[in-house]
Amino acid sequence: MEPDPTPLGGHAITFVGNATTIVRLGSFTLLTDPNFLHRGQRAYLGKGLWSRRLQDPALTIAELPALDVVVLSHLHGDHFDRIARRELDRSVPLVTTEHAARRLARSGFDTHALNTWDTWQLTHADETLTVESMPGIHARGVLQSLLPPVMGSLLTHHGPSGTPYTVYLSGDTLTGDHLDAIRERCPDIDAAVVHLGGTRILFSTVTMDAVQGLDFLRRIRPSVAIPVHYDDYRVMKSPLADFLAAVKADSEPWRVAAPARGETIELKSSAR
Repeated sequence: MEPDPTPLGGHAITFVGNATTIVRLGSFTLLTDPNFLHRGQRAYLGKGLWSRRLQDPALTIAELPALDVVVLSHLHGDHFDRIARRELDRSVPLVTTEHAARRLARSGFDTHALNTWDTWQLTHADETLTVESMPGIHARGVLQSLLPPVMGSLLTHHGPSGTPYTVYLSGDTLTGDHLDAIRERCPDIDAAVVHLGGTRILFSTVTMDAVQGLDFLRRIRPSVAIPVHYDDYRVMKSPLADFLAAVKADSEPWRVAAPARGETIELKSSAR
């Protein structure tokens, strides 16, 4: 199954499954959080924890388009699995946390480590793409020390028009003051890819549920939100329907685009 084509010079996102998307910004093509395990296979979550996948990804690695960069929020088995480790092109730049970069470099990947607010840039003729690391909190309390460091990513595309287009990948973060810091630095986010699911590990919630997802919208205020990471694994307890219901019941007219697996949605610049 080939992803839908993107209008020349336009921006689009294809939802592959879990937190895996293909993001097209102008002439750049990015892959996020590559998770290509099939239904029934188990993802390793660390510290002896596993979770079984419930849904198949829409594409295989062999069906991916040519990639300019892979952006990885953190090194968990439902975000970078054994299939990705075995089959992804190791020469494609992989931008991620220091923790993940150090480990994946040992497997021969071209890793680029970012600390919070660090940037990494690509150039194509008269276009540039910047990846900036955003703060993220995967867990609080004792569990925080047991989970790998996580980052969000702000993708900024500059093309010939001179008007930037921004996509914020939330990563597996909970809500909190760190999102206010992002909003202060980046007040005009065009699109936000929001990791949801209300994932429960060791009796703790480690990804946003429906209530936190709505809080995320209120803090970040993107022009459009694209929910992902909500029903692929047994540890996910907050379905997409709960988030959509919370958004619909809110007093503000949030714009949410929830693509089906394999569906491509065009990202349009908003008037701010």
